[in-house]
Amino acid sequence: MKKIFIFNFGYFIFSIILLLIIVAIALFLNDSFIRPFVGDALIVAWIYTLLKSFLSTHFYTLSLFILLFAFSVEVAQLFKLVEFLNIEHIKAAKIIIGATFDWWDFLAYTIGWIAIITIESLRSRSKTTTKNH
Repeated sequence: MKKIFIFNFGYFIFSIILLLIIVAIALFLNDSFIRPFVGDALIVAWIYTLLKSFLSTHFYTLSLFILLFAFSVEVAQLFKLVEFLNIEHIKAAKIIIGATFDWWDFLAYTIGWIAIITIESLRSRSKTTTKNH
């Protein structure tokens, strides 16, 4: 039986690096492309690497779950979930759930997901090629 929970040091270190980049973007950039668009794509990759640090699951399954989760958060913003739950005074809730809906975020999340799929597919093929030689 395959273990579901593992610790993968490489993914964990990469998740920390991504988090530092995301925080730096949030703190030091106030533009109309990198912060809102690239930042959102990186969020998807960060959540993936963080979860992949602890879960032994196929990359496609995990990345698809994260993409759907990101879409759900965006839909929650569309319906103003933070206001509906009357938690707009809680800064963490506004940061995690967000308060501003943007259709472009769906594209940013999808690009982040495509990057994950592409990188992991290449890594998977590389491992298979290495094992066969």
